[in-house]
Amino acid sequence: MKSFSSSIMIRARAETVWALLINAAGYPQWNSTIAKIDGRIAAGEQVTLHAKAAPTAAPGRAFPLRVTEFVPPQRMVWTGGMPFGLFTGTRSFTLTPGSNGEVAFAMREAFSGLLAPLITRSIPDLQPSFDTFAADLRRRAELAG
Repeated sequence: MKSFSSSIMIRARAETVWALLINAAGYPQWNSTIAKIDGRIAAGEQVTLHAKAAPTAAPGRAFPLRVTEFVPPQRMVWTGGMPFGLFTGTRSFTLTPGSNGEVAFAMREAFSGLLAPLITRSIPDLQPSFDTFAADLRRRAELAG
């Protein structure tokens, strides 16, 4: 199964980081990898993520996703893909409070399904954008305090 992940320590409270992660309208103000998110980020909701162009992807590519897990301020999962589970992308966000008033942020996306071996061959290396997402989140959360 192909996957990408990134993690980073953030000097901010989990609630501060969580507030950034669930504010769909605010993403373009702090995240340089996402053009916009349509919809409301909450349990069971459908959102559409508009990614900024990756070198091998079409500009402004839209990904319809469902918020399939929502445990404030600890964990959230977005799931999207093809019908009948033929191809599924599952992105998880996890916040783990540390002992010094900081929080560990982890984001992972894994691809699965019958067609995953075929489709993942055409997925570009998302690692740089995952690392940028985490760094952007840390920068904004630490400014917010």
